[in-house]
Amino acid sequence: MKKLLFILFALTALTALTAVKASDWANLARYSEHNRYVLKKDSSCRRVVLMGNSITDNWASMDTAFFVRNGFVGRGISGQVTAQMKERFYDDVVALAPDKVVLLCGTNDIAENDGAYNEDKTFGNIVAMVETAKNNGIMPYLSTVLPVYVYPWNKAIADVPQKIDSLNKRIIKYGEANGITVIDYFSAMVAEDGFSLREEYCYDGVHPNLTGYFVMEKILLDALK
Repeated sequence: MKKLLFILFALTALTALTAVKASDWANLARYSEHNRYVLKKDSSCRRVVLMGNSITDNWASMDTAFFVRNGFVGRGISGQVTAQMKERFYDDVVALAPDKVVLLCGTNDIAENDGAYNEDKTFGNIVAMVETAKNNGIMPYLSTVLPVYVYPWNKAIADVPQKIDSLNKRIIKYGEANGITVIDYFSAMVAEDGFSLREEYCYDGVHPNLTGYFVMEKILLDALK
């Protein structure tokens, strides 16, 4: 009987834990512990937060020394769309009180990682994060979405280059109108066809390799001067 009760208790606990994880749609738990760790360190270690998806996530993993050397904090989560980033923006950016935040996002919205793509909603989420940063004394920087011809995990998405171009034009226009620096990774990373990510800069047509990140690092540092 005791064994049966223990099994039932364990199953109940597991179910509850699964429910909590499932409810954490924005994955606030991903950086919660590290955020507490970062806040204990000198502010020079968190002067710039890079907010994004797998491109930022991989960047911080593949060239950790670049982040540490420049006082950058990586807050990318693989697969995330802008709505999820907006949801965790306070915890993963504002609460760290950085001087600046760099937003690199939008590609997973276009890839329909969390439902049908709506450019107005995506752009609205980006603007909301910019305004939140400004309202909290953090200087926001925007980024152009990197080139993609087709998403390997969702090849059914049509007109990917056109959607990226449209969103990028909107981001650039907004930046110019509001005095916000837009970091143009797209122009440096695009292949001769004008649509694809250069082969030598990536490993799957979407995500940069280390060579690609080296190119992006120079662009980023120049923009932050």
